[in-house]
Amino acid sequence: MVALGSQAADFRLPDVVTGKTVTRETAAGPKGLLAMFICRHCPFVKHVQDELAKLGRDYQTSGVGIVAISANDETNPDDRPESLAEMARELKFTFPYLFDESQDTARAYDAQCTPDFFLYDAHGKLVYRGQLDDSRPGNGIPVTGKDLRAALDALIAGKPVSAEQRPSIGCNIKWK
Repeated sequence: MVALGSQAADFRLPDVVTGKTVTRETAAGPKGLLAMFICRHCPFVKHVQDELAKLGRDYQTSGVGIVAISANDETNPDDRPESLAEMARELKFTFPYLFDESQDTARAYDAQCTPDFFLYDAHGKLVYRGQLDDSRPGNGIPVTGKDLRAALDALIAGKPVSAEQRPSIGCNIKWK
């Protein structure tokens, strides 16, 4: 896992819905940035996608900017930009859904799987990297987002984020 305190990498990626270019600077809010590496076809993402949309709505005015980034190779039709845009519209994402065709951003963030979450403070320092919660497809644990929500709530309140963090589990990013 990436070391806490690591600096957020710059990026410049297209939003699959609007076509506009989004950068780390334009995406970050005054309190920080949440970068979520997701895709459309992964069963782990499908399992939590409604919670991701809810998280976007719940934290929309929190001062933390949120972006979703898909870096999978386009070998699966579900992971092509037009399909990702459809996903964003269906789920009513309130945050940009970016496409990392070169996979350079995923490598710079050391993203390993989908979903994978990276939360940075107002200075661009990593304060959380890990799982959404303990729920997995088929394990019967409800999807609540408790781990990521606890980190977001602490950051927003100006409190330290717990260093007790569990890595994300999901589908490996499909590298070229």
